[in-house]
Amino acid sequence: MAEKDWMIGRDSDGVPVVRYLRSEREGRPWADLLEVLDGAAGDPVAYVRSAMPGWVVSGSAEFGRELLDGGATVLRHAHTLRRDLTADPPPADWAGTPLRDGFHAVPCDRAPQDLFAAWRAAFGPGHPDHLPADDDRALAERMAPLLAGEAIGPVLPSSVLAVDATGRVVAGVVLTDRGGVPWIADVFRHPARGYPGLGADLLRRVVGDTAGRGRTEVQLTVTEGNPARRLYERLGFRHLSTGLSVIVPDHPH
Repeated sequence: MAEKDWMIGRDSDGVPVVRYLRSEREGRPWADLLEVLDGAAGDPVAYVRSAMPGWVVSGSAEFGRELLDGGATVLRHAHTLRRDLTADPPPADWAGTPLRDGFHAVPCDRAPQDLFAAWRAAFGPGHPDHLPADDDRALAERMAPLLAGEAIGPVLPSSVLAVDATGRVVAGVVLTDRGGVPWIADVFRHPARGYPGLGADLLRRVVGDTAGRGRTEVQLTVTEGNPARRLYERLGFRHLSTGLSVIVPDHPH
């Protein structure tokens, strides 16, 4: 997304209050990366409650807590991590990290159905990122929009999948453009089909390839309590911010 894609929320007097990236995800309108504008005279919480009933709003933890005090419900508590590719460039051989056990790295250009089994198994019940929905809904509302570039932004060419000897997808890293920032939207590995460490090998490939294309950073979000955070930190990702995604209450009937 480019700068022109930012949406500006204005109060009843036409004064800018917030800015955000507008999308549709999991059957709901979504205000992503919402920021309260400097010098905003209006009440941003009142604006969001009035203008965005039923929306998901993702922003700072502080603003999220204000929305919670106003009746919103938590959808996700997560941390944004950043890998600086300029001040801390990855080793030159990361982009060509070999895969073991007969797996092959291929572009992320498969149909959503081809990725779904491995993705679904990676985030089973009990995982912080488990989606409590049936398979058809999870495919239609999560995987398909992500790969179509509709959930976050276009899928970038540094994305990679791991396939076995039969061509079956067993793991992947999906890199998207989120407001102009290379954003790791998903890292998954089928626990029964891919070797432990496959996700790390794919992440090295993605980070190395992204740096090789001249990009200056990579970011991702990890849910509170997800042990994958330790892996990201070992690969050079550092904490940037903590945020909340909340569901704004519908207007009372």
